[in-house]
Amino acid sequence: MRADVRQVADGTYLVHGSNTNWVILSEGDAVTLIDTGYPGDREQVLASLAQVGSSPEAVAAVLITHAHNDHVGSAEFLRATYGAPVLLHEAEMPHARREFLHQVSVGQVLRNGWRPGVLPWALHALRSGGKAHVPVTAPQALAMDAPLDLPGRPVPVHTPGHTNGHCAFHLPHTGVLIAGDALVSGHPTSRIKGPHLLPDMFHHERARAMASLDLLGALEADLLLPGHGPVHRGPVREAALQARERAV
Repeated sequence: MRADVRQVADGTYLVHGSNTNWVILSEGDAVTLIDTGYPGDREQVLASLAQVGSSPEAVAAVLITHAHNDHVGSAEFLRATYGAPVLLHEAEMPHARREFLHQVSVGQVLRNGWRPGVLPWALHALRSGGKAHVPVTAPQALAMDAPLDLPGRPVPVHTPGHTNGHCAFHLPHTGVLIAGDALVSGHPTSRIKGPHLLPDMFHHERARAMASLDLLGALEADLLLPGHGPVHRGPVREAALQARERAV
């Protein structure tokens, strides 16, 4: 299965899976993989690595923005099969191990089923493994607020709210922000196009998700790679402000 891989900067690729994105940072023979889509996206994840001239054996690390199933779907597979370490914010590690689950519930989905796009999205999520049990059995904690010694030199930025340990990743040298679900540009359950927060039912703590927009807006970046939706070009401070205004 061919993946939808878009090169957006030198060594930086945004991959559109089935309703979820992931990012590949390439440097020489090694790559950093940020997020891994749904469990059902595994063949696309592997295909995307091949399309950028890499392989799962070349993954230096898997970085996870947050441990929802549509972002962590193949993380344990890559760790157990190929030895790629899986790194998250310390606060997200118990979530990744599935000691608890901060994820939209079936009840919340049903209560919002009248909204356009919610039921088709829910059916797709179920078919793609959105309710599968995919714990990361040995996650490792990210070293925060400094460039990681990995391809792309991403800088983790703690952006809680969507989940307690949600992290974005900043590439200061190329002006790229990999925002995960802290700031998106589209989603099947939203009519908004362009920078915005996901609908409220997806956030563990909406107030903290709003506050994290200020953290993102303070970063020097003009290329937004969201967890959902297309690439967004323009100052991230303006994108964060636009998302805040749309969320009021």
